Amino acid sequence: MEYPEPGLSPKPLSASDMNSVSTSPLLEAEPASSDTSVQSEPLLCNTKVPSSILPVDHNIGELYDQNILAKLLRTARQAESHLPNKYPEVVPQNGPDMGRYQFREAEFWTCGFFPGSLYSMLERAIKYPQMLGLNDKGPSSGSPRVKHVREQLLRLCKTWAEPLHSMANRTDTHDIGFIIMPALRLDWELLGDSRSLDSIIRAARSLATRFVAPAKAIRSWDLIRKKDVEITSMEDNLILIIDSMCNLDLLYYAAAHSEPDRGLSEIATQHANTILRTHLRPEKAESVGDDVYQGQWYSTFHVANLDPASGSIKQRMTAQGFADDSTWARGQAWAILGYAQTYMWTKDEKFLDASCGCTEYFVHRLENSDPCVEIPNHGAPGITKGRYTPLWDFDAPIDDATNQMNPLRDSSAGAIAANGMLIAAQALAALGRDMLAGRFRALAMNIICDLLEFALAPERAMLVCSLAGHVQIQNVEPGVFFEGILKYGTANNNANARKRYANHTLVYGDYYLVEFGNNLLRAGLI
Repeated sequence: MEYPEPGLSPKPLSASDMNSVSTSPLLEAEPASSDTSVQSEPLLCNTKVPSSILPVDHNIGELYDQNILAKLLRTARQAESHLPNKYPEVVPQNGPDMGRYQFREAEFWTCGFFPGSLYSMLERAIKYPQMLGLNDKGPSSGSPRVKHVREQLLRLCKTWAEPLHSMANRTDTHDIGFIIMPALRLDWELLGDSRSLDSIIRAARSLATRFVAPAKAIRSWDLIRKKDVEITSMEDNLILIIDSMCNLDLLYYAAAHSEPDRGLSEIATQHANTILRTHLRPEKAESVGDDVYQGQWYSTFHVANLDPASGSIKQRMTAQGFADDSTWARGQAWAILGYAQTYMWTKDEKFLDASCGCTEYFVHRLENSDPCVEIPNHGAPGITKGRYTPLWDFDAPIDDATNQMNPLRDSSAGAIAANGMLIAAQALAALGRDMLAGRFRALAMNIICDLLEFALAPERAMLVCSLAGHVQIQNVEPGVFFEGILKYGTANNNANARKRYANHTLVYGDYYLVEFGNNLLRAGLI
């Protein structure tokens, strides 16, 4: 059918916009501040943050608004009673549970992300207190409100991380990296808690038990049970998923911190090489230009089933995407991030090339999605939003009036991919490939700015601070609340999934949004 011309989207950042930006390393841990001195000052809270050195949309300040801190603190306090048995997973946008976190069993793969978000905020409170959204004159880590927030975060971080330590011995899941790393890595790096490093190393050893040497791969799932497929024999099958690329960080980190475990890095690298062969589909490059990646582009399969004895591919399929040969947006994002992380550990450029090729295809699909993805931005007449908030699957049809008005998205895919692009940009800059580095930084910022315009929940929370420095949390509009940060996530919309659910906050979407803000700070980009 014919579509009207879309309105103007906010002007995307170009590589030239980014060339003057600092390229200091991402993800480099700085020593934790030991300054806990306080000064007695009166207190009010607001959302003012320092201006950015980046030529970005004004809404990037939302990454550092007290709204995010307030929501995380409120959930952490109110949900403590669920520990150690349950962790937050989704916040529905409709239905009887609308606006409130729904919880999953602690063993579920997402349990590490909410503690990870708390630790990311603790990192800000320790290293970047001026980015907490508190109205301090000349903000310092010693002000009474920062001190009180930091103390609350520290207590809540420790409380929410505690059950994770016992999970480090689990050998029944490849997602132990997602479970352990977001919180315990920062607990070690910020606070020097050697128990957390010990748990990371134990978890990496646990993950290594799932390595199938003849196939040179780590088993992702033990089985698949869907309405249309059932694979249960581990003797005859080796199931690998693209998400597995982001659990390799655990192995590399443990290998770097434990001399007896150096071999874990080789296991990770063998798995990354196998996924190159089994999950990446070469695609024709559709864009030309000096700043565009000139190598091979890739889309991705979600699942591959291998012969464990030989490593030969028996079947490729999807479990959460639209179709076996479609491009599930979050799967593509996992590849972008996972291969960027793998390059940073190995410095093997074929892994950086994989991340770049997956990035270009991801962006091509964003920029060439149906015009209906753009909707009016009522805060800016004549401007649209939504172009860079990914559809849940780039090949899923938009075939009825309802879908055309509000096509199904996955905001978490955008947040994950943007983090990967930022890491790839760091790697490219270090190699002297400044133009492509600038392009990838600009693309990452475009995605995050669009998420903040399109998917940020308008139901806001705020900190109300007493003169004594105590912090309470209120809704900005009384009675109007939504506990998640980003809306429009899609956990699983596969037609044959046993549980099909969408249009919600995803706890990992919120984590990667917060982490993106921290990555900008670590790199000196804001």
